[in-house]
Amino acid sequence: MTTLVIQDPVFRKHAVPPGHPERPERMDAVDTALAGLDGIELHKAVPADDAQLLLAHTDRHIATLRSASADGLVALDIDTTTSPAGLRAALYAVGGACFAVDQVVTGAVANAFVGARPPGHHAERETAMGFCLFNTAAIAARHAQSRHGLERVAIIDWDVHHGNGTQDIVKDDASLLYASTHQMPFYPGTGARGETGVGNLVNAPLTAGTDSATFRSTLQGAILPAVADFDPDLIVISAGFDAHRDDPLGEMLLDTGDFAWATTEIVNLAGRLCEGRIVSVLEGGYDLPALADSVRAHVRALAAG
Repeated sequence: MTTLVIQDPVFRKHAVPPGHPERPERMDAVDTALAGLDGIELHKAVPADDAQLLLAHTDRHIATLRSASADGLVALDIDTTTSPAGLRAALYAVGGACFAVDQVVTGAVANAFVGARPPGHHAERETAMGFCLFNTAAIAARHAQSRHGLERVAIIDWDVHHGNGTQDIVKDDASLLYASTHQMPFYPGTGARGETGVGNLVNAPLTAGTDSATFRSTLQGAILPAVADFDPDLIVISAGFDAHRDDPLGEMLLDTGDFAWATTEIVNLAGRLCEGRIVSVLEGGYDLPALADSVRAHVRALAAG
């Protein structure tokens, strides 16, 4: 079977101010990454509906974003913007992830990568922040439960920034596991080891300057065993690539090989736990060559599984 890859021109339409790191050119890097890859099946996204958004957000949050997005480019905070096209891109990012879940859970494809923007893991239940409008990973996980009857879904997040939004949404839900490596202290200030929710949060903070060996030992020693103990029916990856040594927003020292290795480890784990079911969604990654190399290594490892 193939690896489904969600791509769509709508993701380029999300406008940001000049000099903003979460820029449309990130999608060019994803295109470069996917060029000539074997074992992948490309598919356009579909928009999310309100029922899907409400799996992780409130009516008030949805209404606030719709109102703010009605007239041109609007700053929601110091680094998060929306617009009519931006809201549309976010809806298609969520809808594309839910479609990917459908295809993976029904066995139409082996696994999936959603190469979308804006990212999502900082979006809390009622707050857009950190470049994120809706929490794609959390919605995808709950969609797997509500649409397909899966009991447990694990979300693994290796973005350099902690996914405060995902944690906010799932912290009281024992049917969802959130396991994260991230730089700390760092934006957004959450993700300490003591933040454990109802026993469903596994935070493994790393310091600035963390190298490959430390990242790999943390994944092997803390993240993967917790996922194995949880025994999920599906694994969702919040695949941020801003822990790469070349990224301008992070201070960690990972390289492309680390993302390939981490992906292979998760593919192997998913093969033992949940019939190989993985849906990966793009989060951060702001150095374009590093993003292209990392996405290519990640998708290649998914396709090899």
